[in-house]
Amino acid sequence: MKLYVFSLAPNPKKLLVYLKEKGLDVPCQEVDITQGANRTEEFLRKNPLGGLPVLELDDGSCLTESLAIIEYLEELHPTPSMIGGSPMERARTREVERIADIGVLTSVGTIFQNTSPFFAGRVKQSAEAAANARTRLANALGALEKSIGSKPFAAGDRPTIADCTLVAALQFGEFAGVDLDPTFQNLHRWYGAFKQRPSVQG
Repeated sequence: MKLYVFSLAPNPKKLLVYLKEKGLDVPCQEVDITQGANRTEEFLRKNPLGGLPVLELDDGSCLTESLAIIEYLEELHPTPSMIGGSPMERARTREVERIADIGVLTSVGTIFQNTSPFFAGRVKQSAEAAANARTRLANALGALEKSIGSKPFAAGDRPTIADCTLVAALQFGEFAGVDLDPTFQNLHRWYGAFKQRPSVQG
């Protein structure tokens, strides 16, 4: 089993945080997307979409989506649970994780792609798309602000995959210049505490 990542990108980041929170040691190889290493013929055989992370299994087959990889590893190593112990815990964890991924991470990505000079010559940028994404982002953050409340972790009393996705999304927001609105006090409290954990720091 071998993991291919670009550790500065948000989807590999959430998987790397998960592995450390879980206490799993999977060999990793960096794939530098800035140099086009994910577009080589060899890499595209592993993932035709060129995305990261990729988990290469012992039989040579590959899993190519971060959440699919996480849930596969979770089934192989069910304790300590990073999804939840009961049907309701698992549902709530997945609910928060999806809001963090689709509502926060995807929205930040859309804003970044449509405002950053880096993408100016690569895609057709749209101020309207960026503005719509900012609205979706604010709505998602508002929902998470209410959901997290005073809880120590994103989906309850212990770390879950929801924390892994949310911390990666907010760190990506910092990188992209889409900072977390200070009015979201619960999120700021959670983020300030979670990003100090060893799983995020190193």
